[in-house]
This record gives sequence, C-alpha cells and structure tokens, in this order.
Amino acid sequence: MQIASFIGIVVVTVLVMEAVAWLLHRYVMHGFMWSIHKTHHEPRKGAFELNDAFGVAFALPSALLINLGTRGNELAMAVGIGISVYGVIYFFFHDMLVHRRVDLGLRPRSGYLARIVQAHRLHHAVQGKDGCVAFGFIFAPSPKRLKKMLAETGGQDMRQPTPRPSA
Repeated sequence: MQIASFIGIVVVTVLVMEAVAWLLHRYVMHGFMWSIHKTHHEPRKGAFELNDAFGVAFALPSALLINLGTRGNELAMAVGIGISVYGVIYFFFHDMLVHRRVDLGLRPRSGYLARIVQAHRLHHAVQGKDGCVAFGFIFAPSPKRLKKMLAETGGQDMRQPTPRPSA
C-alpha cells in the first residue's frame, strides 16, 4: 500500500471515529450503559472513575487491528492507528483540556479549543442522562446552537452553577 493511501485511511478512520463516538455516547453511554457512564457526570473520588472502563474497551479494537497489521495486514494497521489517533485526540481534549485530569495549565479563552471546552461544559449542564446536548468531540456545535438545544429540553434537571472560588 502506498503511504498516501495509508495516511488517507488513518485520516478517514479518525473522522469515522468522531461519528462512532457520538453514536456510542448518545445511545450507549446515555442509554443502557448509563450505570457506568454516570460516574463521569458525578464528582470523581480519586484518580479514576468506573467510566474509564470505556476507554479501555475502546482501545481493544485498535490494539487488535494493529496486531493484525504487524502480521502484514496494512489495512488493519491503518485503521488501528486511526482509532488510536482518535483516542489520543479525545484524551487530550476531554481528559486534559476539559476535565484537567492532567492539568497542562491551558485555559483557552477564545477560538476552537475554547469552543470544545464550552460545548462539553454545556453537555454536563444537565443532571442525569436525559436532555444532555450530544456531540462527538472534534466537531462540537457552536455554544449558541448547544444553548438552543438545551432550552428545547425545557431546562429539565439543569445543574445549579458551582460557585467559583474567590481569588
């Protein structure tokens, strides 16, 4: 396989993973697997939460495909790397930038990264599994659109704002 084709498959896989992430989050995590995912919507006690099991589960297809790739299957290798790249992007945006599980000191005030942070915070604005705004993670709708979507839920189960500590 030519390098351009390989890179193209990796990029397409990353884009497909955005759709897969949206579907899994919307219909699985906020659906029949809420009992696991709800730990992400509650204050964390310690370094890990039960929801982290999803990250491990989502890494398995990537590892299996990369393993197949080491045995000569270039398509499997490219798809496995694409899934892994999406995982790294997600970890950076979600765990490092938004939730600061690894705090880089990055506090975006405008632009694309600020939009990602604000969109995810709007997702967490609803208490419980129903009525949350949903999106993947690389392509978040505008905060204005997300606020409109939240308003359409009738404000059900909205969290009360957490007071910011005084400086």
